[in-house]
Amino acid sequence: MNVAADVKEIFNKMPDAFIPEKAAGVNATIQLHLTGEGGGDWMIDVANGQISVNEGQAPSPDMTLTMDAADYVALSRGEANPMSLFQAGKIRVQGNMVLALKFQEMFARK
Repeated sequence: MNVAADVKEIFNKMPDAFIPEKAAGVNATIQLHLTGEGGGDWMIDVANGQISVNEGQAPSPDMTLTMDAADYVALSRGEANPMSLFQAGKIRVQGNMVLALKFQEMFARK
């Protein structure tokens, strides 16, 4: 598969990988801005133990995560370490940093 197809597959499967218990107390909109090949914008709304994922830009996200699409694919597959990517400047977070840390725990890696 190419990066664009991998990204689409990850977002399509995101609701199935969601672990509601790990999102207890979270009511937030997360914006993912992926750059490079296969990039684009996705909004993830987490509220009341449920998730919705839509392509596009959120009007006022609680947190925006910006990174290369290929790095996001590797991260989603467990092939990359989020802290290493962040320290290397490959992940930029705007807004609620605590939400960024919690976000990675809300999904089962398959």
